Formats: sequence, C-alpha cells, structure tokens
Amino acid sequence: MRLKLLNIFTLFVVLSATGPLFAQDYLSFKTEDEANNIEIFKGASPSVVYVTNKAIRRSFFSYNVQEIPQGTGSGFIWDKSGIIVTNYHVIQGASRVTITMQDGTELDADLIGVAPDKDLAVLKVNSEEELTPLPLGDSSLLEVGRKVIAIGNPFGLDTTLTVGVVSALNREIDAVSERKIRGVIQTDASINPGNSGGPLLNSLGQLVGVNTAIYSSSGASAGIGFAIPVNTVKKIVPQLIQYGRIVRPDIGFETAPDYWAQRLNVDGVLVLNVTPGSHADKAGIVGMSRNRRGNIIIGDLIVSIDDVKVKNSDDLLNILEQHKSGDRVTLVIKRDGQQYETSIRLMPAIKYSL
Repeated sequence: MRLKLLNIFTLFVVLSATGPLFAQDYLSFKTEDEANNIEIFKGASPSVVYVTNKAIRRSFFSYNVQEIPQGTGSGFIWDKSGIIVTNYHVIQGASRVTITMQDGTELDADLIGVAPDKDLAVLKVNSEEELTPLPLGDSSLLEVGRKVIAIGNPFGLDTTLTVGVVSALNREIDAVSERKIRGVIQTDASINPGNSGGPLLNSLGQLVGVNTAIYSSSGASAGIGFAIPVNTVKKIVPQLIQYGRIVRPDIGFETAPDYWAQRLNVDGVLVLNVTPGSHADKAGIVGMSRNRRGNIIIGDLIVSIDDVKVKNSDDLLNILEQHKSGDRVTLVIKRDGQQYETSIRLMPAIKYSL
C-alpha cells in the first residue's frame, strides 16, 4: 500500500513538472493534415462572404413597407473587380442583396447574371479594400477519397470550416428550374443551411466546387452534400458577366413539352415548329402541323445527337451546352415510323437562355 502511494506521488510530481512542457508541445505541434487545414482556412477565409437576401414586405395591419431578411447563404470572391459567385437559390426573389465581408463590412450587391438551371448567380460589389479571389482548381482531377474542405456560414455562423472527402462523382441533382444539374460532386463534408454558395476546396486551397445542396430528411447535414464542379462554373460565370444569362447555340427548331412524347410512349424530343430559313429548315426537319380536320400531325422525333441518346428536352439542352455556334451536329430522327439521319450547323442564339 505504501509503495502504491509512493508511485502515485511520483507520477504527480512528474506530471506537475512536465505539464507546461506538454502544453508547449501541443501549441507547437500539428499533424500534417491539421497544418494543411489551418493553412487553407487562413488563406481562403478572406475570400468567403456572407450573402443576405432581403425582401420588401408590407405590414398586414398597415400600409407601412419594410425590408426584411428572407434568406442567407455564402458566396466567394471571383475576381478583384468585385465579382461574387453564389447559388441562385440564395438570392432568388430578393429585392436587395447585401454582402458581408470577413471584417464585418456590409456592402450592397448588384445582380449581374443568373443561371437557375445550374443554381448559380453572379453579383458585384464596390469595395474600397483590395479583394482576394480564390484560386481555381480543376474538378476533372478529383477522385473519390480525395480530401475536400467546405467554408461557409451555416445557420448564420460566419466562416465555418468542415472537412470531408469526395464521396462520389458525376451525380445529378434537381435545379430550381426542374432541370438536372449533371456532373455534381458528392461529399461528406458537412453542408448545412447557410453553406449554400460557399466554396468547396481541395488540399491546395483551390476552388473545386460550389456547395449547393444537401440530401437530408431533417434539413440538416446527413453526410451527403453536393457541389457544382468548378469546371462547370468556369464556363458559366464569364457568360453571366457578359450576357447576364447562359447562352447556347440555336439548333433551329422549338421542341414540344416532354409530356407530349410521354403520352405517345416514346423516348425523344418532338419538334414543335421549325424556324423558317434556319439550318434545320434547310435540312428538312419537320415540325407539327394540323390537317384539314384540325387534327395534329406529328412531325420529327429527335432520338439522338452525335450518337448521344436524347430522351427529353433536358438531354437536348445539355448536349447543346457542350457546343458553340458554327459547330455541326448529327441528328437521328424518327418520322412516320422510319429513322433518318441528318446534319445541322448550329447558329448563334444569344437571346435564348437555358
């Protein structure tokens, strides 16, 4: 018993003497992964902003009009001119959008462009301070298992970091426009309400995605988050800055609603009408018409473009997004039970948005 008490006393003396040393060791010691997380957070935090969506509402009991916050999210600095990138659903329906910088400065933001089909929006602020944009990575280099870091403002808690891995690639999620966003990154890094629009970073601190959604029955993170890949963002943001919307080449015809083809129990896109004088018109594409009795005559059904199957209008638009004006595409069409192949040169159509 005496020996046991002596051992306890000796241990106490040793711990007392070396305690401050242990504390000092912890302050100076970092694992390689911890050091990487800290470095990325310090470098990226000044580029992450807090986005507030404000709406004008009139009181139910009076004619007084007041401005109230109706949603918040995250965003990040795209370039030194003050361009901010966020999710479309973060600023949807806003009467005014404000940006809160890391130092607490609140700035009014101008809406530059939106892409509801990709859940992206571009804003612009005028800041007297020098802005630090995030370095851009390459999402095509991502692999399942690679570390990723999300920085945002979940539940209004500013500049929060969460760490995870790439759980899967090439996922599909629904945009607010009911189109599919394809090629999406899935991650287990916690993404909660308020993280939307914030950056997803790789181990070099480069932007690889824009956090956009979670899969959860409760509305909180369940370990399944999604981010729009940066390679998609790099294509869209310049268009939003220049045109205010996504632009795509014009194929020369208008398509019928998808449910028309569904009613006929066919896969493909029905041509509703053809633009007179377009390349589609010259190629002999046939739209719908009516006979003398007023009955609708079905025209062409587009079933594939460049050997890629077209099941609906979303497939068609996604294929066109990969092309530019002047490109030639090969269409496989069905007409009166027969299958044909024709080639069409795409035309510019800036006035059309996706």
